[in-house]
Amino acid sequence: MLDENHFEKISQALPFLETASTQIIRDFKDFAYYVKIPSGREIFVEGDEVDGIALMMTGVVRVYKLGETGREITLYRFGEGESCVITANAILNQQDFPAIAQVEKDAEAVMIPADVFSDWVSKYGPWRDFVFSLVSNRLASVMDIVDQVAFQRMDRRVASFLLDRSKLQNPIKITHQEIANEIGSSREVISRLLEDFSNRKLVRLSRGEIQVLDFEELRTYLAL
Repeated sequence: MLDENHFEKISQALPFLETASTQIIRDFKDFAYYVKIPSGREIFVEGDEVDGIALMMTGVVRVYKLGETGREITLYRFGEGESCVITANAILNQQDFPAIAQVEKDAEAVMIPADVFSDWVSKYGPWRDFVFSLVSNRLASVMDIVDQVAFQRMDRRVASFLLDRSKLQNPIKITHQEIANEIGSSREVISRLLEDFSNRKLVRLSRGEIQVLDFEELRTYLAL
């Protein structure tokens, strides 16, 4: 059960609750519950039975796949006002979780039990619209990842990754292994490409840090 403070906080993260019917709000307060999840905690691992779904108030969760060789690839992240569409799909189709969901930044969330989630999808239009909107938006990003992995050159993918991350911080605090985990490659391949970028004066490399020096030249890789 949610107290008023937690309900107010999740309402700010989920705007549809502000205009929801009295019945939805009553059910939300009765069946949802607040959780705090520390950074590094795995919410689900591959093969887990899904017993609930998290609606994020704060923090970030990374969802990724782990291959037989131990290589990782990030599928997506979700944060405030979002939820995990793979979790939603697993609940609706009564399947086990097919990936790994791990908290990257300390998270606060509201949990909805799996049976309640399914019941609300069939019962409440606004809730169903919210869920389908999440699925639609996330499907586009996952399809973009499929396109990158299947059809794009690795140097283009690394350049794109660096340009995106540099919008948030530059220098970028990240290791070669973490980049490899993000885009589904090996550390050796990433290190070789970054060394080439460094030789071309596109980036400056230091321990645990990459600084983008030439944005325009790095963007030329996006056209390759």
